[in-house]
Amino acid sequence: MSATARPIPRRPASYDKKVALVLQGGGALGSYQGGVYETLAESEYLPDWVAGISIGAINAAIIAGNAPEHRVERLRLFWETITAPPAAWTDWLETSMAAWGDHRPAAALRALMLGQPGFFRPRPPAYWLFGESRVSFYDTAALRGTLEALVDFDRINARQMRLSIGAVNIRTGDMAYFDNAETRIRPEHVMASGALPPGFPAIEIDGEMYWDGGLVSNTPLQYVVEKLPRRSRLSFQVDVFPARGALPTTIEEVQERDKDIRYSSRTRAATDMLARSHDLRHNINTLWDKLPDALRDTPEGRFLYNFGCVTTMDIVQLIHRSDAAQGQTKDYEFSRATMQRRWAQGMADARRTLEASPWLAPMPAELGARTFDVGAAGSATPKPPG
Repeated sequence: MSATARPIPRRPASYDKKVALVLQGGGALGSYQGGVYETLAESEYLPDWVAGISIGAINAAIIAGNAPEHRVERLRLFWETITAPPAAWTDWLETSMAAWGDHRPAAALRALMLGQPGFFRPRPPAYWLFGESRVSFYDTAALRGTLEALVDFDRINARQMRLSIGAVNIRTGDMAYFDNAETRIRPEHVMASGALPPGFPAIEIDGEMYWDGGLVSNTPLQYVVEKLPRRSRLSFQVDVFPARGALPTTIEEVQERDKDIRYSSRTRAATDMLARSHDLRHNINTLWDKLPDALRDTPEGRFLYNFGCVTTMDIVQLIHRSDAAQGQTKDYEFSRATMQRRWAQGMADARRTLEASPWLAPMPAELGARTFDVGAAGSATPKPPG
């Protein structure tokens, strides 16, 4: 914390909800989530459950797979590793890229041509000439080594923190969640969640093949809110594609806005639906106490009773919003400078949200779930430290 930053408000003992951290997919944009977690780690709102999809699954595994005092350090090491220039990218090219002013297009091109260290690399020419099954443009074997170096899977499977990872079963098309409360998590579970086709190959787990969970849902919020048995919970949902944005004025802005809407729409719809459903559960539970025994003891009454719920949910949205257009390549633009800016913005947005703490206001009696977005009016992008 800087010398001028105000202390993060303490959590009152009266607010006793469990805390979840829900991490959306979004490739290079996931460094924003690292910044959010760094601020949460300084607060009294440490999550006991972290769930993620795609890059969110990787961040989640690093958090759950390390002791609390090492989590931020390991997250930073991951992002510094995968944003380092590939060995084939010479100092001359790096200098030339910086001289262009806007380094982002060149950095995205670099990722496409050469991949990113510790993450993915292009398939060699022999793969295209002689390979029997050509099903992806990149090889992600390096990611396994990175995960094995940075994540203690024994710790994950000791269940000191709950971890849930979403992927898609290619054969059935159904969403699958790998949850350490039910499954022994291995590196391939994390890799499967981020296996976005046709760039990355499918991952085999116990005889089934899986792709990136974002193909069905880019956020695991529904799993966290609806998984039984429920507990009243405060969920920090960290999204990297904003639903709202300015009217595009160039073809590059059109492509970026198109991607934002595509990936945020399902998240927004799911969040709204979950809030309404939980309001319904809550009101059914309240109504149940007012029903006469004759109505309770009917098939319809028993159905309603089973749908009701006594828990209440607070859903806090932290959304990566940039002050300027980033282009449609933003989710595979892995430059170090951009990563640091996104990380710093995540820290600042989380601090602003914790300072506001709107979830501490009394829950209206008719609500079972509330959503909060402290940054909805706009979010300034701070400069990275140093």
